[in-house]
Amino acid sequence: MSTHEIDSIAALPLATNISWMAEIETFWVATDSEELNDLQRDGATAVIDLAAEFEAGKGLENSDLRARVIGRMSDIQVRDFALGSHNEESAQWYWKMWRELLVSAPPGFVAPIASVFAALAYERGDGELAHKALDRALADDSQYSLAILLRRVFSAGWPAQSFTVMRRELHPKVVNVIFG
Repeated sequence: MSTHEIDSIAALPLATNISWMAEIETFWVATDSEELNDLQRDGATAVIDLAAEFEAGKGLENSDLRARVIGRMSDIQVRDFALGSHNEESAQWYWKMWRELLVSAPPGFVAPIASVFAALAYERGDGELAHKALDRALADDSQYSLAILLRRVFSAGWPAQSFTVMRRELHPKVVNVIFG
């Protein structure tokens, strides 16, 4: 992986645009919300919808949907759903989607997206990029538990295939929590 490709996950100016940040903030999920499960469903559905947009080559056209995914990723269940929502056939679109979301995520919303992107990078065999993404996650939130866990897993040299199996086993449980 070239240095240019690794640096390509740096934040774009859009990430600090005041109106973009305000739009994303409207999709933040409060853990004590009376509508928590509805917000989680909305977030999980938005992840799938945005991935379909990327598959169709229209991933950057719907800024509302991108903002919705970034904001809803503030919820751990939505993040865990996102972590397991791709498969071998869809990994290419999810890779593009998470990279685009990572470079446009504002401060305070980077950690979950960077962590998911790191997991995809690791599964693709790019440990260096995975660690770079975790650097972004931990710079955004030094106590972000998934980033800390992934750092340990990646540093221990866990086989990517084992991580893939674990992710696939977790996904149906998360789907059940969100969609019942």
